[in-house]
Amino acid sequence: MNYSSSAPVRQPVPELPEHDLPIAPELQETPQGSGDSVVYLRLLWEHRRLLARVALYGLLASTLIAFLIPVRYDSTARLMPPDSSQSGGLAMAAAALSGGAGGLGGIASEMLGMKSTSDIFVGILSSRSVQDKLIQQFDLKKLYGDRRMEDARKDLAEHTGISVDRKSQIITITVVDHDPKRAAAIGQAYVEELNRLVAELSTSSARRERIFLEARLQAVNKDLESAEKEFSQFASKNSAIDIKEQSRAMVEAAATLQGQLIASESELEGLRQVYTDNNVRVRSVRARIDELKHQLEKMGGKGEDASAPSSQQQAALYPSIRRLPLLGVTYADLFRRTRVEEAVFEALTKEYELAKVQEVKEIPVVKVLDSPSIPDKRSFPPRLLIMLSGMAFAFAVASSWVFGKAAWDQTDSSDPRKAFAQEVFTTVKAQLPKFAHNGAGKHSSTEESGSLFRRSRNEDEAPK
Repeated sequence: MNYSSSAPVRQPVPELPEHDLPIAPELQETPQGSGDSVVYLRLLWEHRRLLARVALYGLLASTLIAFLIPVRYDSTARLMPPDSSQSGGLAMAAAALSGGAGGLGGIASEMLGMKSTSDIFVGILSSRSVQDKLIQQFDLKKLYGDRRMEDARKDLAEHTGISVDRKSQIITITVVDHDPKRAAAIGQAYVEELNRLVAELSTSSARRERIFLEARLQAVNKDLESAEKEFSQFASKNSAIDIKEQSRAMVEAAATLQGQLIASESELEGLRQVYTDNNVRVRSVRARIDELKHQLEKMGGKGEDASAPSSQQQAALYPSIRRLPLLGVTYADLFRRTRVEEAVFEALTKEYELAKVQEVKEIPVVKVLDSPSIPDKRSFPPRLLIMLSGMAFAFAVASSWVFGKAAWDQTDSSDPRKAFAQEVFTTVKAQLPKFAHNGAGKHSSTEESGSLFRRSRNEDEAPK
């Protein structure tokens, strides 16, 4: 019996490419993430030796780099803001440092909210005056390898961090350097320079008074020295120690001599009544009388010109009574001038000392909360982090290379993008023959990886 006419003829099923295979409805709902993860993990496991070797090389390279990076140290200083009563002088100092903006500078500061003394301290620390002083003190141009001051200032600013805590207004100065001792020294120099500039640029009333008194003291001191010199020269040339006392002593001495002269003359007259003029006693008394008259004439200044210069007058131990009135006028004038200059100098000295004390009260002093100390622990580089990061990066690069190579081998050779890439690679390979030897031994492993990847994917996508 022939069943050929009634049985249906089975038609051949056309072959479809792998990527056009029909997928069962129950498989369309199944997520493919888990299968892909298994494929990727299996691919990594197949190349575990390569990945381990690359990760080891990355660890060694990162370790070398971590130990070749120059070590840095941080030295930190913390400053407390000055009292509120000292803010006025500090604000004026900041205005002077900024170029004397005056009222406009104060208005700008209020508009910008810079009302605290800590902000002013930060402005002074960041000024060009402080930076130039530190650059010259530590020869930072040579240390940073800069030729111009502007470059050295930028490098110093990069190695220095200045910040303010808005709640406590505490200023933090952090200096970074390769030498821990130099880092601490630069931090201390910042504090000292801040103190110097604040004291130098303060324009408070006490400072202005102190500057005025200082200049006045210098002038009065010169006048006093001149008056003392003239007075001493006059007293030395004229033997005028104390005109008032000398006049009294001269008058008393003259009166004593006059009394002795009168007594001697009376004695002489009595002797003449008894003896002749050639008698020894008579001649002795007459000689004493002559000497007493000579001394009286000398003390009285007989034969002297009172207006003549003292250098032309007869040298004597004491000035004559005739010259005492004229000497007394000059002596009193010089003495009075000297005493006045002394009184002025003494009064100005007291005022000057009080002004210095008041200036110290008004000038804000930098209060160091934490002085910059020599750091004993490096702040950079984090060697362990660099080593782990280098190893992780090498592993990630090797994994990406494995996945990329597998995907490349899986791509159809008729794909125009792959054809273009092969053309570019062939051209580069022809120009660099060394690439042929380096990549020859890896072709088989990559093909094997691609076939493994395709086989695993086909097994996962096959209908169950």
